[in-house]
Amino acid sequence: MKNFVNAVLRILVKIALHGYFRKIIVSGKENIPKKQPVILVANHQNALIDPLLLATHTRLKPWFLTRASVFKKPFIAKVLHFIRMLPVYRVRDGFSTIQQNQHTFEASFEVLKENGAVVIFAEGSHSLIRNVRPLSKGFTRLAFGLKEKYPQCEPVILPVALEFGAHKRSGSQVRITYGKAIPVDMPASKSGLLTKKVEKTLKELVVEIPNENYEEQLEQLLDAGVDVTSKSAVDQFLNTHQVKHEVSTPTSLKNKLMKIFHFPLYWIWLAISPKVEDRVFESTFKFLIGFFLAPFWYLILLLLALGSPAGSWALAILIMAWIAVLWNKTPQE
Repeated sequence: MKNFVNAVLRILVKIALHGYFRKIIVSGKENIPKKQPVILVANHQNALIDPLLLATHTRLKPWFLTRASVFKKPFIAKVLHFIRMLPVYRVRDGFSTIQQNQHTFEASFEVLKENGAVVIFAEGSHSLIRNVRPLSKGFTRLAFGLKEKYPQCEPVILPVALEFGAHKRSGSQVRITYGKAIPVDMPASKSGLLTKKVEKTLKELVVEIPNENYEEQLEQLLDAGVDVTSKSAVDQFLNTHQVKHEVSTPTSLKNKLMKIFHFPLYWIWLAISPKVEDRVFESTFKFLIGFFLAPFWYLILLLLALGSPAGSWALAILIMAWIAVLWNKTPQE
């Protein structure tokens, strides 16, 4: 039953993600190993959107190592475990909690032993900055710990790049790139080399905008119509100031129509927005509001259209709401 519910959730979330984003491009699927323990190491730029994309755009059905602070409430902890999330405790959570990570690693070993997959956002935190930050050593500890406990296992590290045309806005483009799997074929004493190798590979996949004059360079990229989800396009512009394939910036009209014909959902976002302390979660909250409440909004409009004096108005709003969603997914010429 648990696997069935997770399968249904993945389908529903995948449909919703394709409704929220204009386009989701997936590259490198051929690099995903089969019948082998896989530790996915990904960059982390967009809060909960990142694991949702990986959960729905790979056949691996992975478990996720997630910061322990979101597991504080027992009910939430049960829900998160049900959807394949395990807590990871950091120093900031208190030294006394670090030892609890062993339970998480043991659970991960059991997943990987069955040729399962575990996702680690090895940068340790999320950030809107389009760069790869230094990686923590958690994934190497997981890989070598698995080999120590189950010597017959041959785990691989699968680097994954997640890129967003606009982190906080719907109707933008997303690119997921799976790199070539890296075998864990060295002794545990060489774990530092493995960390460097994975970090180097990830940097080759992820868009990198130099920290010096970062905001200015990002603005130049966007103004020039560079596809900021494409590493090759960004590198070409930064090196030559040439744009091979220009992409357009979404117009404000599309966004306004989405707000007008989904006004109850927009009002809910306006009420929640001031309480969102970490702005990296903006897209997460917008997506979740749409995922849980948009179906109810459409159902209410449909019921009003079928049996209400205001039926014609409700039907018109329903049709325009769907048109707004479809138009929001259409590239601007």
